[in-house]
Order: sequence, then structure tokens, then C-alpha cells
Amino acid sequence: MSNEARIDKWLWAARIYKTRSMAAEACKNGRVTMQGQRLKPSHAVKEGNIIEVRKPPITYRFRIKQPIEHRVGAKLLPEILENITPPEQYELLEMSRISGFIDRAKGTGRPTKKERRDLDQFTAPVFFDTEAFDFDDDSDDDFRPH
Repeated sequence: MSNEARIDKWLWAARIYKTRSMAAEACKNGRVTMQGQRLKPSHAVKEGNIIEVRKPPITYRFRIKQPIEHRVGAKLLPEILENITPPEQYELLEMSRISGFIDRAKGTGRPTKKERRDLDQFTAPVFFDTEAFDFDDDSDDDFRPH
């Protein structure tokens, strides 16, 4: 096994991108960096290198354990890479998942019927039944304007 690998092949082999061409395209578009420097698809990476992969809305960080160029099974991934992504990034991902249907991406077209129902339910005003609350006028003297 060699001690170097092309970054586009490693990204594909480590199952970060589904195809090698997607990995190469990510490199060309500046989504893959190492120490703040954009990487070309042919850049050689070594064991111990830390790379950042931007997949909006978050940026993943990986430490390379083995520079491989051939795809391996998902069970072997802990031997290939170490995910050192900060927890704050995963919080961003969860927040975008929760609010994902409010801010639709441009060009995604009209919402489906289910998305429209979810959106209507989420944005519908909530009315409270005032008779369900016990308002005691005498106890709120401190909160009335004088």
C-alpha cells in the first residue's frame, strides 16, 4: 500500500462522495481544503493530513489514517479516516434540517402537497381559549401601569 493518494480518489474511496467525478468537481469548486488551501483533484495526501470538506450547510473535518485509492466497505471506514468535525457543525446541520422547509432552495420548484401541508401547519397562528385561563384581577396589581 502506498503512502500517498490523490485527494479525489481518497474522497471517493472513503465514501465521502458517491462518485470520483463528484469528488473531483468538489475539489475544482474549492469545497475541499487542507490548512486553508484549496486542493486540486490531483493533490497527493498522506497519513495524518487533516482535510476539510464543505457540504453546505456544514464543513466536515477528517484526519486521514490510510491514503487509499480503492473503495472499501463501510465497515472499514474507521481504519481509513477519523471524523474530527466539531459538534457545532452538527448543530448547524440539525437546525437546517428543522427549518429546512421554510427556506426553500432557489430553483427547487413548487412545494409538494405534503410540504405545503407541513408549511401551513408550522406557520398557522395558534389561538388560545381565554376561558381556559383563570385571570385573577386582584393578584396582578404589581403589573398594571400606574
